[in-house]
Amino acid sequence: MKYYLVAGEASGDLHGANLMKALKKEDGEAAFRYFGGDKMQAEGGELVKHYADMAFMGFTEVLLNLRTIFRNLKACKEDLIKWKPDALILIDFPGFNLKIAEFAKSEGIKVCYYISPKVWAWNQKRVLKIKRIVDYMFCILPFEVDFYKEWGMKVDYVGNPLLDEIAQFIPDVNFREDNQFGDGKIIALLPGSRKQEIERLLPVMLSITENYPDYIFAVAAAPTFSQSYYEQFTGGKKVKLLFNNTYNLLHQAHAAIVASGTATLETALFKVPQVVVYKGGALSIAITRMLVKIKFISLVNLIVNKKIVTELIQEDCNQQKLSAELEIILSAEGRNEMLKQYNELLLLMGEPGASAKTARLIIDYLH
Repeated sequence: MKYYLVAGEASGDLHGANLMKALKKEDGEAAFRYFGGDKMQAEGGELVKHYADMAFMGFTEVLLNLRTIFRNLKACKEDLIKWKPDALILIDFPGFNLKIAEFAKSEGIKVCYYISPKVWAWNQKRVLKIKRIVDYMFCILPFEVDFYKEWGMKVDYVGNPLLDEIAQFIPDVNFREDNQFGDGKIIALLPGSRKQEIERLLPVMLSITENYPDYIFAVAAAPTFSQSYYEQFTGGKKVKLLFNNTYNLLHQAHAAIVASGTATLETALFKVPQVVVYKGGALSIAITRMLVKIKFISLVNLIVNKKIVTELIQEDCNQQKLSAELEIILSAEGRNEMLKQYNELLLLMGEPGASAKTARLIIDYLH
């Protein structure tokens, strides 16, 4: 069968690649076209648009890039009609993907949505639209099943695909030696993969490095940007840049400072104590605070429905508070407490297999 996938950011590229791998195992004649990234491209098929040209963060940034967004929407719609897939598989990225879902539904294309939009966070009435335009929804957070049930929509809970990726990870035994880490304790800096978040968060992260001369700081750099791009922030600081090596970095890290997003959950699954940070445009934040109905922004806290990791948001994301929170998780007591609470998260997350389960369900539903 022919599968058209749309992923608009790095995490979607990761999950899309794993799903493609699982679909190939279930369907020997699987063919793919997609909006995605390098990981999906490595699985075969044809990359139509790279997510680097699509990921805009916050209300203000979206408004400033409307022309590009509309151009991408038009290109995706035209390509869908031209290729005529058996199924459209949308991966998170709701601002773009819900528009594509509505178009595909009107054209008689089966719409599968993998990784639910966070409709439980704000504007919950969007579920009514989702019920109308999405044929099959596959959720990766346990509480989403009950949420959709309250709105009269049946969805499938498939587990979390990050567990699949981490289960496949094989640590590089030469990682420390190759990157000249020696025996030093590493603090990982994960500033995200989008230009806006990197430029807002990385300078704050780097502002504290000189306060910790006994630690080695390493930035998990996004492959869509060059070394010279990052060096404009790192300057003469003693900071290592690592491209395409985030899991090896987390495997070795003693602590981490992490941009809010999928990486917070990955960091927790690697059992690395962390501080979560977030900064958006002033207008975006003002609108978000009026609309959002959730208590937390990090997936770690959302899944367990209580505070495990500290979240430094907007004006709280500053050198003084970041240093104070890092001190806590570097201390034996603070570190042990966070690791202990991670165990509760791990129990809720369950076992690997989300990609395989989703692939089987998609094929069963299409048949």
